[in-house]
Amino acid sequence: MHNNHPKAVVERFNYEVIRDGNRAAFEALMAPDFVNWSAPNEQLRGAEAMWTTFASVLRPAIADMEVRIHEQLCDGDKVTTRKTISGRHVGTLMGVEATGAAISIDVIDIVRVEGGRYVAHWGINTLASIVAQLRGHQASPK
Repeated sequence: MHNNHPKAVVERFNYEVIRDGNRAAFEALMAPDFVNWSAPNEQLRGAEAMWTTFASVLRPAIADMEVRIHEQLCDGDKVTTRKTISGRHVGTLMGVEATGAAISIDVIDIVRVEGGRYVAHWGINTLASIVAQLRGHQASPK
């Protein structure tokens, strides 16, 4: 599989950008007109908002972050990936202070790749339910 194959591009993004926090890889892999259609509003649809989610929300809160790709399906220029992002909850995550708990976020996303770069993203993940569990865990008597 050559480096520009859509699956290889998505794999590189998952390991180098999400897991390793590599900004140079992020810039190399994002098209200038990238749109994240899963963002809550138009202001957050660009590439920079996606970087912020990884760099400022997930990475500071999750230690020993691992990304496990379970499967990837490629159809033309779109790649569907089923994966798990896991680690230990060591920093504030969406308002919940560190619990030290092991967390595992399941993700399914679809990325459209053009010329070796991300041009569009759609995805669903279990982050909200994980945060709700952590909040309950935090509130329970010690």
